[in-house]
Amino acid sequence: MCMVLWASDCHDKYKLVVAANRDEFYQRPTLPADFWPENPAILAGKDMKHGGTWMGITINGRFATLTNFRDPANHKPKAPSRGQLVQEYLESASDAPSYMQNILVAGLDFNGFNLLAGTVDEIYYLSNQEKIVRKVEKGYHGLSNSLLDVPWPKVSRGLKDLAACIDTPSIEVEDLFQIMADRHQPPDHQLPQTGVSLEMERLLAPAFVEMPDYGTRTTTIILVDRNNVVQFRERSFIPHRPGSWTEVQYQFQLEAGI
Repeated sequence: MCMVLWASDCHDKYKLVVAANRDEFYQRPTLPADFWPENPAILAGKDMKHGGTWMGITINGRFATLTNFRDPANHKPKAPSRGQLVQEYLESASDAPSYMQNILVAGLDFNGFNLLAGTVDEIYYLSNQEKIVRKVEKGYHGLSNSLLDVPWPKVSRGLKDLAACIDTPSIEVEDLFQIMADRHQPPDHQLPQTGVSLEMERLLAPAFVEMPDYGTRTTTIILVDRNNVVQFRERSFIPHRPGSWTEVQYQFQLEAGI
C-alpha cells in the first residue's frame, strides 16, 4: 500500500471515508477483496506470497491498513512480511493501542512500516520509525511511504481533492476513484529524498504509479455511514492495459461488539 487518504467525521452522512492505493510488483500473486473462508468476519484482499493483507475491515467494525516506510538503505532481506500485522490485528480481540504496544519491540524485526488500526470510529497510528502509538485526531489525513501526514506532493494534492469531494451533500464513489487515479507529475524540487535515485522518485511520485514491472495494483474505497452501513469497492488494475480493471463491491451492516 503506497497511499491512504481518509476523512474521519467530516461529512454529515459518512463517519469514515477511506481511499487507498496499493502499489506492488505485478508478479506478486494476490487475491481480490473477499470475506475470508477461514475467517468470514474479515473482508480483505490477500497476499498469496505470505498470506497477509494490506487493508481490511471486519463485520463488527475493526479496520486496519499499512504502508511501507521507504528506507532502502536499511532494507532487511529476511524480514517478516508486514502484511501479517494487519491480518493479526483484524483477527485479534485486542484494542488497537494494546495491539500496537505489544508489537513495539517485535516491530523492529520488520522493514519500515506505518500501521493504521482501530475501528470505524477511532483510528490509531504506529510506525516502527517513531515507535510511538498515536491516536489520530478527527479530520483529513494522508499517509504514503513516509510518516503520517508528511506532505508529499501526492498526499497534499490528494487531500485537497478529497476535501473538495466530501464538501458535497452526496459523495460520489467514482470521484474518489478518480482522485486515486491521478497521474500528476510534481516538479523535481517538490520530490522527497528517500534514498532512491531521482529517476525513481519521479516514477513513484504520482498517486497512480505505472512502471514496467511495478505499479498501482488496486484502489480501495470504503464508506461508513452514520447508521454503520459499509460500502466497500475495490478495483484491481490489469498491468499495461490503461483503463482496464476488475472490480468487487460489498455492502453490509456492521454488527455490534467491536
